[in-house]
Amino acid sequence: MTDATATLSADDAALATPFLATLVRIMRAEDAYGAWEKRSDAHLLKDFILTKEQRREIPIIGDPDPDVLWRVDKFYAAIGLTIEGRTGFVASPMMKIGHEGFGRVILTVGRLVVLSRSLRDVHRWGHEDLTKLAEAGTKAVDEACEMIAKYPGLADW
Repeated sequence: MTDATATLSADDAALATPFLATLVRIMRAEDAYGAWEKRSDAHLLKDFILTKEQRREIPIIGDPDPDVLWRVDKFYAAIGLTIEGRTGFVASPMMKIGHEGFGRVILTVGRLVVLSRSLRDVHRWGHEDLTKLAEAGTKAVDEACEMIAKYPGLADW
């Protein structure tokens, strides 16, 4: 098996995860005019990928681009929808990021905070590849679902 074949199969496996399937659905829903209709799922998610080499080229200090903020928002929205698909509870993300790229994102289910993350250097936000993107989203969903299972009374209000 060549490296290209291994990457292709790893990407296919990542795209088959519930989290990335949800993220792709969100991205396609944002395409009101059909401009992305013929693009593959992997191509739609290419802007979520930021290799180590690409990250090194970005200055350490910088203001986040609106496109990066939009992708971060879609990432956490996909986490919320995946949680809802798994548990039946609506998970609402709230994100506050300052102009310097520092902030916080939380997801709430009922009265329960199921995810709380500090964000920093958002202008350099991204994941190494589709597998890492899927792992990050799936891990966040799993942690949130564990919290809901632990405190179901707070989630169901």
